[in-house]
Amino acid sequence: MNRLLLGAVLLEKLALCVTAQEMLAPPGQVKFESIDYKNSLHWAAPTNSSCLQYHVQYKIYGELDWLNASNCQGIHRHHCNLSGATSDVREWYYARVRASCVATSSKSAWAMSRRFSPRWDTKISPPTVKLNLSKQGVVVQVKASRVLMRKVHNGVDNNIYVVHPGGKEEVYEVASGSRLTLTELKPRTRYCVQAQTVVPRHMKSSDRSTAECITTD
Repeated sequence: MNRLLLGAVLLEKLALCVTAQEMLAPPGQVKFESIDYKNSLHWAAPTNSSCLQYHVQYKIYGELDWLNASNCQGIHRHHCNLSGATSDVREWYYARVRASCVATSSKSAWAMSRRFSPRWDTKISPPTVKLNLSKQGVVVQVKASRVLMRKVHNGVDNNIYVVHPGGKEEVYEVASGSRLTLTELKPRTRYCVQAQTVVPRHMKSSDRSTAECITTD
């Protein structure tokens, strides 16, 4: 009789464990976000439970095996930096994430991202623009983001848009980090400048930066 009672208790505990595993919902809204080739996976928590941990895997499109993201196993945050694992811009990638709860020994099903291409899906951030007056004219200095420069090194150009009074616009092309001096400008006149970062070999460009304006002497 005691054996029967013990067996019933064990079966009940097993049933509760299976139920808990089945009730743990997978993460939602799993997607890549990429700026300047910094590629991160993001997701939404399936529940407000504080016990949840997350486990991330990735693979190259066409490969069978999923690989653990070593820096994103048993984490509590809702994002994972996969820049190193997805650094080859020629490849396409998938990633997936699942939730687990140590307290209940339960796990969710895997939730997978859409196919991701660093080359085509990354967004290029606008450069910074700095204006200074000199004896020669207005000196324009443009710099692309450091993250982007570390990735593509010298393969970055910048388009500089100079807006004259009345709306006339001129466009100049300079390498990132270079300076452009605007000469033959009217005195005591306000000029505005915007810039755009271009990565020619990847056929990508940023939006224009916020306009920076300066008044000549």
